[in-house]
Amino acid sequence: MNQLERFFDNVWVDAFWRLLVVFALVVLVVLVLTYVERKFIGRIQMRLGPMRTGPYGILQPLADTVKVLLKEDLRPLTADRIAFELAPFLTFVPVFLTLLALPFTESWGVRILGLGLLYFFAVSGLTVLGYIIAGWASDSKYGLLGAMRAAAQLISYEIPMVLAVLALAMLASSLNLVEIVEKQGRVPFIVWQPLGFFIFMAAAISDLTRRPFDVAAAESEVAGGPWIEFSGIRWSILYALTEYTNMFALSVLGSLLFLGGWDWPLGRELGWWWQLVLIFVKTTALILMIMWATASFPRVRVDQLMAFCWKILLPLALVQIFVNGLILVYEWPDWTLLVTSGLTLLAGAYVIYASLRAPTEVRIAARSEA
Repeated sequence: MNQLERFFDNVWVDAFWRLLVVFALVVLVVLVLTYVERKFIGRIQMRLGPMRTGPYGILQPLADTVKVLLKEDLRPLTADRIAFELAPFLTFVPVFLTLLALPFTESWGVRILGLGLLYFFAVSGLTVLGYIIAGWASDSKYGLLGAMRAAAQLISYEIPMVLAVLALAMLASSLNLVEIVEKQGRVPFIVWQPLGFFIFMAAAISDLTRRPFDVAAAESEVAGGPWIEFSGIRWSILYALTEYTNMFALSVLGSLLFLGGWDWPLGRELGWWWQLVLIFVKTTALILMIMWATASFPRVRVDQLMAFCWKILLPLALVQIFVNGLILVYEWPDWTLLVTSGLTLLAGAYVIYASLRAPTEVRIAARSEA
């Protein structure tokens, strides 16, 4: 082994270049997603989207980046200077750190952690601190109100999401993301856990504060929420960079947990290039699903948002854990997982439908109790 090979074999050098690859991937993902979202939602709304900058508007993300970089960076006179300048980084860094534990192929990731699933949720939960500091440091009542909404929303929806993932980890008997992917074999966990997948996606959309769960940044109510006073590069870090990176990370995690990740189908047989294709296709599908929900559903009220979490998602997640435990203890066949999870999901859908069809007086009384 020569000196150059020994240099690249160093654990710190190896981690550093992998980190650079992930950072370049984040920048590319954000540029691509800003363009894809405009085109995709434009297609849903029967319009063209960006068309003037470059062929088919493909250079629009670059033009937006230049505009944001050159835009004046303003700070309110009464804002807390240190907290105001640190808030965007406190929001983005935890999201970026989640990417370090995600395996993109069987053997490639920044680091393959034995407790990767636990690490992901432990780190991603710190994002809410950035939102609170951003709203408080702005010295704006709209910013503070939006930050309080974001804190209540993110903490609430984190609970059913973690429970749904925990129910899945019970089936895999592991918190290692590589082992969870390998345990799925020929049948992805979405087949056995449709309820868990529904809870995960609903909580993921809420974690991104997107419609129908965007009360923390509702323009007509809190005028943008925690990032109302931010502009220029700080706004792009706090809003665009954090949101699209988080969307990418959650979609990669969803594809690993429920869709077979890089393994299914034929991932191990065809090698790393096919594994990259699989993870790209599945992640893209989940990202488009989130964008579709954003463009299709209206914003819910705050009381509806919290009621959906505490009265629907949380009980369903607890039922999923209990049923999975029962099936594992008594070693019932795998098809019972699909039957029980599917029936519970249908029951949850009926409860939502019945609550929406309830007489107006009943809904007003329920809203008053909430």
